[in-house]
Amino acid sequence: MRPALSGDTKVAGVIGDPVRHSLSPALHNAGFAHLGLDWAYVAFEVPAGGGAGAVAAMRALGIDGLSVTMPLKAEVVEACDELSPAAAMLGAVNCVRRSGDRMIGENTDGVGFVNSLRRQAGVEFAGMHAVVLGGGGAARAVVAALVSEGASVTIVNRSMESAVRAAELGKAAAAAAGVGSSMSVMVGAPGAVRDADLVVNATPLGMNAADPMPVAPEMLRRGQMAVDLIYMPAVTPFLEVADEAGAQILNGTGMLLFQAAEQFKMWTGRDAPVKAMGAAVGLDIAG
Repeated sequence: MRPALSGDTKVAGVIGDPVRHSLSPALHNAGFAHLGLDWAYVAFEVPAGGGAGAVAAMRALGIDGLSVTMPLKAEVVEACDELSPAAAMLGAVNCVRRSGDRMIGENTDGVGFVNSLRRQAGVEFAGMHAVVLGGGGAARAVVAALVSEGASVTIVNRSMESAVRAAELGKAAAAAAGVGSSMSVMVGAPGAVRDADLVVNATPLGMNAADPMPVAPEMLRRGQMAVDLIYMPAVTPFLEVADEAGAQILNGTGMLLFQAAEQFKMWTGRDAPVKAMGAAVGLDIAG
């Protein structure tokens, strides 16, 4: 059980807009309670343009950790005193940790993605062919993580400029990890989905009922794994048609959990109790 709030309670939180729907407070507070840590995690609704001010407030108020979500991940980069290699490469921060008086920008999205597939579905990435739909910040983090694990990746996106940028980052990640070749990641057409072992929707399509599908349903097939980074709704139209096609499906709740677990350890110095944290958001994580 977590101690009662006091003058010694350490505070962490999530910044973004909107964040009132966020599952992050439930995740982190369950972890703190499970370990009996005198920490509290809250949501701060911060609109676009407010990222630098939020980091300044973190410094001024003695806040010990911030999770960063849309639309602030890029603008927070400039407000940090230092960036981790992942955050610097991606040009995006999803976590700020305190090191004395210095604010360190981190990015745990990629490691959260691969750890979620490992723990939830036993996925091994070496030799896998993945297709990532999208070219934005979430897609770039997933691409970099996949190629670092030895997967080959094809990026499919409506904007060629964004797709090329994601491919360039993927190649840099492969080189940094010492795996694969410059052809481990490339830009492709939607038809690449048919031959993929793993298909990842890293676009926002599916958050609203009126959204079009991110890929034609006939591209999906039995034997594939289909992952949607969206977690609200829990089953998007993309996952519905993938399930109907016989693919194994996962939504973004696992990625949310495992990227949060990395942040939890950075802030507290303790391994995150992922089973307890997962239970708080309806996930049954073994071990």
